[in-house]
Amino acid sequence: MRRQMIQQAAYDVGLQVRLVEDKIETALEELAELQKLMIRARATAGVATATGHQALEQVAESLQGMVAARGNVAMAHAILKETAQHVPGLRDTVMFGDESDTPKPTEGHADLRIVA
Repeated sequence: MRRQMIQQAAYDVGLQVRLVEDKIETALEELAELQKLMIRARATAGVATATGHQALEQVAESLQGMVAARGNVAMAHAILKETAQHVPGLRDTVMFGDESDTPKPTEGHADLRIVA
């Protein structure tokens, strides 16, 4: 019974991690779309590129923050996967997403910069 409770708790955490990963990626898509629309709107209005530039910088900074959040959550996912091997009831348990797309805790860091 306790083993099932532990496995269910781990499954719930895994589902939430995947949900958060997906929502961050959706937010990244939406921010990129916002950037595109802001640039297109400025061009359509025929105003100087300096017009609205501060707003564009803020959106770019938000995008960069989401990229960092994405990396942090991916790293947390990898650490949770590794940690599961130290929890009785989870050792040698394969969770969905394992073996293919979860980086090792020592991998997955990239110095990404947004240029606006």
